[in-house]
Amino acid sequence: KRKRFFYTMAGRDCQWGKCAFCSWTTIYPKFRARSPENLLDEIGMLIERHGAQEIFDDTGTFPTGAWLRKFCKGMVERGYHKKILFSCNMRYALLQPDHVTLMKQAGFRKVKMGLESANQKTLDMIDKGIKVQDIIDGSKLISEGGIDIQLTVMVGYPWESREDAQRTVDLAKELMSRGHAEMLQSTVVVPYP
Repeated sequence: KRKRFFYTMAGRDCQWGKCAFCSWTTIYPKFRARSPENLLDEIGMLIERHGAQEIFDDTGTFPTGAWLRKFCKGMVERGYHKKILFSCNMRYALLQPDHVTLMKQAGFRKVKMGLESANQKTLDMIDKGIKVQDIIDGSKLISEGGIDIQLTVMVGYPWESREDAQRTVDLAKELMSRGHAEMLQSTVVVPYP
């Protein structure tokens, strides 16, 4: 949305770290994150030295819990929430209502959420650790909290039928038509050796 756009990485991989489709789980099998203060210092440098107006954190899943609370509080205390828009990768079933409120106050614009499939069998087989209902409830929670969602889906799982793939497309379409997502990214499953 804004020019002078930059990327950061608060950590490696994600707290879940079990999804069978993700290369991060083998490259970096243990989640690690920088301190919230360290990331805030980098954001300050990007604003002051480079005129940053928007930042996307490309950590596999942005840290949550106490880490996220401290980060959001720091964004507001330092006034960065008035200077930049912030977006990140996130994971369904990790965000609580108070997280979403804090994130909005801290200047979060968008979260990229891995829907992956609308078929519970597939979610279980890829060890996603969520239910289809978590996707629906989480999308509603986040969007109603004023943060945009970019959905990511995958099609072409070898065990899914055309009808299974269509179910995923239909869920994404329904979330978007209800205003619970604003963008869609689709990937065809490609196995690596």
